[in-house]
Amino acid sequence: MRTLCSSTLIGEFFIIGFAGLVAMKDPDLSMTTVWTVCGIAMFLSLLLCGMVTRPGGVALGWALQIALVASGFFVPMMFVVGVLFAGLWWASVHYGRKIDEARARFAAQAGT
Repeated sequence: MRTLCSSTLIGEFFIIGFAGLVAMKDPDLSMTTVWTVCGIAMFLSLLLCGMVTRPGGVALGWALQIALVASGFFVPMMFVVGVLFAGLWWASVHYGRKIDEARARFAAQAGT
């Protein structure tokens, strides 16, 4: 699960940076605000890469997905991109757990 979820979070790191570049063009938003929010979100996406398998790591990942979708209020295309990444996050968690279970089964069979 860790590999799939971390890959999704790394992809989000770059998407958040690109969204910051687009948000800078909005005259209603200050550059300081845009890069403070984007910087925090980018840092969290990297931090979550190491926390995915720890208790609460997946829940924090979902919180980041919600924030990514909500960023669509400032950069409208992020509604679409946020929903796509939320789907990727779900798939990463769902199939990652299945892969972990299969690995555990194979390891148990190899040990007997």
